Amino acid sequence: MNSSDGGNTTPSWERRTLETLALSIHKEQRARRRWGVFFKFLFFAYLVVLLAAAMDWFPGGESVKTERHTAVINLQGVIEAEGDITAEKVNSALAAAFKDKNTAGVILRINSPGGSPVQSGAIFDEMRRQKKLYPDIPLYAVVEDVCASGGYYIAAGADRIFVNRASIIGSIGVLMNGFGFTEAMDKLGIERRLMTAGENKGFLDPFSPVDERQKEHVQAMLNELHQQFIAAVREGRGDRLKETPETFSGLVWSGETSLQMGLADALGSVKSVAREEIKAETLVDFSVRENLMERFAKRVGANAAAGFGQGLLEKMENRLQ
Repeated sequence: MNSSDGGNTTPSWERRTLETLALSIHKEQRARRRWGVFFKFLFFAYLVVLLAAAMDWFPGGESVKTERHTAVINLQGVIEAEGDITAEKVNSALAAAFKDKNTAGVILRINSPGGSPVQSGAIFDEMRRQKKLYPDIPLYAVVEDVCASGGYYIAAGADRIFVNRASIIGSIGVLMNGFGFTEAMDKLGIERRLMTAGENKGFLDPFSPVDERQKEHVQAMLNELHQQFIAAVREGRGDRLKETPETFSGLVWSGETSLQMGLADALGSVKSVAREEIKAETLVDFSVRENLMERFAKRVGANAAAGFGQGLLEKMENRLQ
């Protein structure tokens, strides 16, 4: 119902009720939109954190270095410039571990069959440098399954080497390998056409006969690298090393035998060394890892190379048919 006075209409209680209801609905919609924006922002922030964690934007171990701890650096895999273990990554981790004011000791956890003598030597040199900069911080190597060749080159730079009884230790030697196909080419009637500028540019070509003079040159180079390896082991192990004619022959031994030979010092694991030797049971991982984008790039590169190789093989098979 409406009442009028001189042509002016006054709102009835129904109209006031509708206006109040409309205003309440409007306020509720505004509040809902604000909460919607808030939850969308919260979800977006959550995704950013997950992405950052997946891509390793946060440095390993930084968030827990608030107490006295043992720094751990993992060396797992083959040692090579573009491989699992590189001097760039390990040396960066060593610098960060020693520099941290709460680091009581540093452990290299090694599980490697070896690899590049250049990368191994660079890591060995950095270990010795950090030891001079921080003489009060012990540096230990803890061997898991394998510590051979370049892996042992690195371990020799530690103050002490701890092993498991069944660990594989040693292989103090240098090798260069390849294949020769000259006899197979002769049987198949294939002619090798190799043109070079420089008489030794094609040395050790697998499709050409072995040149004895070039072979002697390579052997002299390998001997030189071997002596560098031996010098590093002697420097690192000192009087603890019990040398025999087999020590630098390239053989490997069990962890238990390596103790008798002076190639290692004691039995131990990362946890036992941190607890009993360093006296700091809290472990902080300083290893430099590949982030998600680096792993993705390597995977794409590997797949592309595999695809190219497969295509090349198929073309060769088609031509032979």
